[in-house]
This record gives sequence, structure tokens and C-alpha cells, in this order.
Amino acid sequence: MTIFLNVIAMLITLLSFVLLLVLRRPLQRWGIVLGTLAGWMILYIVSEMLGIAQWKQFMSLRIQIVTLAGLYLLFTERTRVARWAVLGGTLAAQAILLLLAAFQGIAADMISSWVTYVLLSSVFALASLGLNVQWGDTGLFNIGVAGFFGVGAYVSAIVVQDPQNLAVGSGLEGFFGHYFNQPFLIGLLTAMAASAVLAVIVGFATLRLRTDYLAIATIGIAETLRIFSTNERTITEGTRGIPNIPQPLFDCLVQQNPAKSLCQVPFLGIEFPQFLNPAQYSWFYALIVIAVLVLGFLALERISRSPWGRVLRAVREDEDAASSLGKNVFRFKMQSLIIGAVIMAAAGSLTTHFFRFVDPQIFDAVERTFLVWVMLIVGGTGNNRGAIFGAFIMWFVWNAPQNLNDVLPATLDTPLGKLNVAAQLFGPIRLILVVIALELILLFRPRGLLGEEKVTSTLVDRAPSAK
Repeated sequence: MTIFLNVIAMLITLLSFVLLLVLRRPLQRWGIVLGTLAGWMILYIVSEMLGIAQWKQFMSLRIQIVTLAGLYLLFTERTRVARWAVLGGTLAAQAILLLLAAFQGIAADMISSWVTYVLLSSVFALASLGLNVQWGDTGLFNIGVAGFFGVGAYVSAIVVQDPQNLAVGSGLEGFFGHYFNQPFLIGLLTAMAASAVLAVIVGFATLRLRTDYLAIATIGIAETLRIFSTNERTITEGTRGIPNIPQPLFDCLVQQNPAKSLCQVPFLGIEFPQFLNPAQYSWFYALIVIAVLVLGFLALERISRSPWGRVLRAVREDEDAASSLGKNVFRFKMQSLIIGAVIMAAAGSLTTHFFRFVDPQIFDAVERTFLVWVMLIVGGTGNNRGAIFGAFIMWFVWNAPQNLNDVLPATLDTPLGKLNVAAQLFGPIRLILVVIALELILLFRPRGLLGEEKVTSTLVDRAPSAK
């Protein structure tokens, strides 16, 4: 019965997403959202009447789905009033779900799961924005996203790491025998600068190539960096990785010692009380990640409407035509590669500080390159809003199999022996789901869920109409 009710809930959700993509009128869309919430409420009441405790474990999925629906409506509505209504409606729906979770005593777990989802989705949205600058705007076929992502993660970890955080006698030596113990902001900026330098090197070697040749070169460079980080023990610590990476303002916000209630902010000399517990720190870090994402989105939206952004799209459409108009195609492609690499490095830095650990797995081509490409294609190539929405929806799909833990047993008996569900089944299932989502998008929405919009200059938007 538990599986049956949750299958019905998933079918209601899938149908609502399809109708949201098809219907265009605001009243129809709001009707779909309210109808979905009503369907969930009915199933919730039925599950309570039947005493099915497993239903509570799926509440975190509901709040993530509400986030996706609100984000889609927010990106597709045109008027400011409608966007504020979407924001208010999304917050109200999430409040209702949190209230229901509070009745079951799982509100804290649900909030923690939702914050982690938003945080990691925002990190991948940042990487997707960087790829959108390179591929969506300029047509640079970069399959080395994991390389720039990993460089940002390692450089930030090395710059910020404090040797005192490492166990005595661990053998972790760091960069040329020591770490630098710098603030988080310095680590983030240094990681972005290092990725920019790498992009310049890669650009001079590959940007005169086109299509498949550029793709082969970038994926080769990313794989070279992965092998280097695996075997190098002086700089990257090899397969052991770098543990206990500091998080921004953790010591000043999280009260670990009741006797020490005040913390002095470095460089400012200001003391303020420690008011968070370790479980609540992820909320603060999520705000940092969202702030970086919003700043990156606004900056890219601004420059995409500038003459520079229009030249990038001209290069994407026809390099020879852009060159014939006097544009230095190589220079513009180099600038696009650098900006995208800098944004990807920022995503890598934010990831490694969240997990407080980095090892060569950060260069994983499946999760750091293939998945980012799928996010951009699903959301809409050439559209910054689509890059963000695609990241949120595909990260939801990527993590959906983990919820099968509450339905499937720990092991399954097969003709070939026992199958460990979590270790051997979830990985293939998530890849299958991602591939199915990609195929459906390519078949029915080849431009993505949002698609590329016609971009005009802000000066044209402000110009008075001709009479």
C-alpha cells in the first residue's frame, strides 16, 4: 500500500509538470499547482488513516518539488506582480508542508534535507551558468568542466587550510610543505584566479580548434588533471585527499564551547555572540552559495545584453562572418572561456568547503561534466534562467533513487547472489533516469524547458518608441 500511494503521488507530480509546460495562462498554472497540493493532501490524509509511517520519509521530496514548480513559474512569468505572487505562493506551500512535517515530528530532518538540496543544486547551477557562457553563448564545446571545477576546489582548499586542523603525524604536507591558512574569501578569489590562468593556457592550445577537436582537447586536459591529483602527494595529497577544510565563519557562528560565547571577526576587531549549532550552520552556508549564484546570474544577464554578449552569439552562429566584420574571434572566445572557467572554479570552491574534504573524485567526469551538460541542455542552452532551472531539476532526478531506501530492502536475492541495493543498484538507476530525461528533452523540447530567449540591448529596451 505504501508503494501504491507513493506511485500515485509521483504520477500526480509528473502530470502537473507536464501541464505546467503545456499551459500558458497564469490562472491555469495556478490551478495546476493548487490541484497538485490538494492531491498530496488527500494522499497524506489517507496514509494517516491507514497508519503508514513510511509516507513521512517522502515529505522532503514534496518540498523539493514545490521548490522546482515555484522556480519554473518564477522564471516564466513576465510581470513583476506575477513573480511576487509565485514567490509568496511557493513559500506558503512550503510552510504547509513543513507544518504537516511538524505534526509528524520530522520537521528538522525535512528542513535539513531541503537545505542540502538547495545548496548543492545552487552549486551545480553555478557550474551550469559557466558552461552556458562557453557553449550556450559562444559555442565552445568544452567537455573539461570537471577540470576547472576540480582546480577551484583544490586551490581553495590549499589556500584556506590550517595545518592545525590536521592530525599530528598524518603525513599531510600541503603545498611545498605547508598550507596558507587564509580566509575563505581569499581562497575563493585565488581559486577563480588559478582557473583563469588555466583557461588561458588551455585557450592558447585549443581555441583555434573547432567542434570535435576542441572537445577532445578539453576532456584530455581534465583527465590529465585527475591523474595528476591522484599521483601527486606534495600538492594534492594524492588519493588521501585534504580533510578538515575550514568553513567560512564557522568558528564565529557555531557555539561549540559554552564558556566561549563571543567571537572576534578577523580584520574588523568586532565581537558578536555565537548563536548557531553545528546542524544549523548549513543554512548559513546555503545563503552564501545562493548569494554567489544570484550575483553570478545578474552579472551574466547584464553582459549577455551588452555588445560583448552579442558578439559572442555572432561568433557562435558564424565565426567567419564575425571575423569579416572586424571582430577578433580568438580574443572573444578566450574571454568567454576564462569567464566560464572562473565561474566553474567558484562552484568547485563552494563544494569543497561544504563537504570539508577534497580528493581526486572531484574530477569525476560523470557528475562534474556529463551531469552539468545535461543540466544545461534540459534547462535550455543559451538561457541563464534555463541553466539554473535545469540544475535544480536534474539534481532532484540525480538524487531521487536515494529515497528508495525507505521502500526497498537493504539486499535483494538474485540468481547471481545477493544484491546490495544502495551500493549496486542506485548508481545505475540514477544514470538511467538522467539519460531518459535527456532523451525526452531532446525529442520533445530540443530547445530545453525554457529555451533561448531573444536578447536585446538594455539601451534598445529604454529607447523611446518611434512615432
